[in-house]
Amino acid sequence: MSGAAQEVVTFRLGADRFAADVAAVERVLRFQAPTTLPNLPAWMDGVIDYHRRVVPVVDLRSRFGLPRQEALPESRIILFAVGEEWIGMVVDAVLEVVSIPAREISEVPKMFRGLKAEYLRGLIRREDGLTVFLDVPHLLSSSERLELKAAAKGAKDE
Repeated sequence: MSGAAQEVVTFRLGADRFAADVAAVERVLRFQAPTTLPNLPAWMDGVIDYHRRVVPVVDLRSRFGLPRQEALPESRIILFAVGEEWIGMVVDAVLEVVSIPAREISEVPKMFRGLKAEYLRGLIRREDGLTVFLDVPHLLSSSERLELKAAAKGAKDE
């Protein structure tokens, strides 16, 4: 990758570090248990009410095939803006917001620890190790985003 530095928010899932474009982050919230709804995909925890918006919440651990765990004091929900919608994603901890020079972001192999390559923007190489740079809009397929939107709408209508 070439160009200017990239502002990212970094977070942890298990022992692995991830990053996302800070421009896609709407808010970082302390964990609150989402309201569960019937017939949700296994990787979706439910919905939360935030500023009069019903926001679907995805458990990133489940989404990435990691075992679920109980929320810890440092667990957070990152609200991402994906198009016109907000999607909450549960993470184990938010670490920092940092500017990453383009030279520290490299292309990813086609498969990386079970994640599909289209989810990824790159790998961030730093002295403290590798960080997986996620492409947030591509974490969910179009049909999955429609499922989330329908779940949020259904919760709002109740």
